[in-house]
Amino acid sequence: MSFSSEVKHEIASYIPSARHCQIAELAAIFQFCGAYDAKKQQISIQTENVDIAKICFTLLQKTCRIRCNVRVRRAHDNVYMLEIDGKDAVLVSEMLKIGEGSGDFSRLLVEKMCCRRAFISGAFISSGSMNNPVRSYHLEIVCARQSQAEMLQELVNSFDIESKIVQRKRYFVVYIKEGEQIIDMLNIMEAHQALMNMENTRIVKEMRNAVNRRVNCETANIAKTVSAAIKQVNDIEYIRDHGGFIRLSEPLRQMAEIRLANPEAALKELGNLLDPPVGKSGVNHRLRKLSEIADDLRKQEN
Repeated sequence: MSFSSEVKHEIASYIPSARHCQIAELAAIFQFCGAYDAKKQQISIQTENVDIAKICFTLLQKTCRIRCNVRVRRAHDNVYMLEIDGKDAVLVSEMLKIGEGSGDFSRLLVEKMCCRRAFISGAFISSGSMNNPVRSYHLEIVCARQSQAEMLQELVNSFDIESKIVQRKRYFVVYIKEGEQIIDMLNIMEAHQALMNMENTRIVKEMRNAVNRRVNCETANIAKTVSAAIKQVNDIEYIRDHGGFIRLSEPLRQMAEIRLANPEAALKELGNLLDPPVGKSGVNHRLRKLSEIADDLRKQEN
């Protein structure tokens, strides 16, 4: 089972206790999976997700004590068809405030914050998906119409989440890509186990990234130190090979000899080897002076 499927399964296992929240979640599922034919007085909900079929069956019983007909069409994957006919279909359509053509949902169903949570949960299990956070952070809900996407975005953003909309072919996708906001979204949908799993994944990723940044920084510093030491040794050897040692002051000559004898030593180590010892800034000043002398000799040679 994919991470997205696990999240949906967890959300579908939670049934809101309040009837108005049950109606809001059922309305969301109908919006994304259902159709209503007023002439035939028939409501149908079609899904490949058995969890959606189960929760629809349960919500219909809890909200209006209606048992719907369930058929399974076997194709590449099982397709579950839930059908409500006659007076029951009219009752459900009035309860969900829907009309033929399944227009956008009524705002009356989501006036309460708890009902907004339920509606978002129903929308996600019906038409949502989520990447495994080990790879990347991305949660989305696919909508058939722009108006539907905009209303869903409004509901999501009412929880201080900055969801966005992008058009993908003929669909409109409400999506979130920021890790902390996806965690907030999971909390809204009562997916607490998925939330904890994602938090653990984020902690591991952040620790790994911090270690990688530190290793990269230390590697860069080592490379910089090695490059500087190689140049210092080359400069000192050039001075030595061109008879420049005899013109060096005692502190510079001592510095040159110690650097040649300790090509891999850090500045602090070199300073401790001098007599008398000097600090890193003093060592750096002498090495820089030796480099200037080497450059002057090279200019004279040219």
